[in-house]
Amino acid sequence: MELVAKFFVSSRNEVIMSRVAKNPIMVPAGIDVMLSANQVSVKGPLGTLNQSLNSDVVIERQGDTLLCKATNDSMQSNAMSGTVRALLANMIVGVTKGFERKLTLIGVGYRAQAAGDALNLSLGYSHPVVHKMPAGVKVATPTQTEIVLTSTNKQQVGQVAAEIRAYRPPEPYKGKGVRYADEVVILKETKKK
Repeated sequence: MELVAKFFVSSRNEVIMSRVAKNPIMVPAGIDVMLSANQVSVKGPLGTLNQSLNSDVVIERQGDTLLCKATNDSMQSNAMSGTVRALLANMIVGVTKGFERKLTLIGVGYRAQAAGDALNLSLGYSHPVVHKMPAGVKVATPTQTEIVLTSTNKQQVGQVAAEIRAYRPPEPYKGKGVRYADEVVILKETKKK
């Protein structure tokens, strides 16, 4: 049995470009994008972000738009063109608006307090949990049960939120634990006697 990715090649034997990479990226005024052979740097009002590039993708600048194109006809190059386009678009959003992730603590006695670059958590353990924030991520606690993480790097703010949630994930019977603000926890029914 031979598995061939025929869906990827059109009837005229042309390689179909990634649908994500086809969309051009608009560069707003006040944003500087510096392109080199293997790295791209985006500078804006909130900071500077750098990303190393894959040799399978080339970025072309046309006025105030950027296009990501695959360098060859391989599936790897096509997939990476869409990935690089998404990363570049997130970098531009990050240096203009930034990214935010909200967490909520559910449970009696569960508290959070931001102290500089650390987050102190009381999650029902016999000891307090202290999570040190990496460079570039800011934490705020508007109330004792809310945590707001902000950063220019989408991947980094999501990773820190996942690490904080992993200290006490929501349990399925009462829903106690750390959860994302928009997360819906489906509760199980308790055992009937």
